[in-house]
Amino acid sequence: MPLANGELAVLRPRDADALLDEHAFEEDEFMPYWAELWPSGVALARAIAPRALKGAPVLELGCGLGLPSIAAARAGGRVLAVDWSPAAIDLLATNAERNGVSVEAAVVSWDAPEPLLERAPFELVLAADVLYEHRNVPVLADLLPRLGGEVLLADPGRPPLEAFLERLGTVWTRPPVYRLR
Repeated sequence: MPLANGELAVLRPRDADALLDEHAFEEDEFMPYWAELWPSGVALARAIAPRALKGAPVLELGCGLGLPSIAAARAGGRVLAVDWSPAAIDLLATNAERNGVSVEAAVVSWDAPEPLLERAPFELVLAADVLYEHRNVPVLADLLPRLGGEVLLADPGRPPLEAFLERLGTVWTRPPVYRLR
């Protein structure tokens, strides 16, 4: 994938549907969203690539395959990438190594964000395709402003986005990447 700061290549599972786990879905409605390379993740990586982050602390929520995290690390950021899925975190480590960057990765749930809040503030917070479900709106609307200065959220316009933007109020929209301050 061509970006302003060079080509990035990420591995992804061959068949995301094969990762569906009925038990995990019944317990927490977990879907393997992380296993796809979504257009919003690409848009966010492209928005980050030309920046000069110069050691700035960067957090990516719901990192999935990690394309925005890898772009931020390549731009000089000290990146912490988190996802609820241990499999996503394992693959992110492989993808970061393949692209010659260092990314710290951890399994963290938005419902238990204490490990993130302890490390806040982050200079830049990234999130791509995190508003799949309405249940994420209040959690993320509460969490994102507590994590740091600038938040870049990439979303293709899914139904929960409008409710999310209404809750936050101070938003400059520039689809598909929204900048929250």
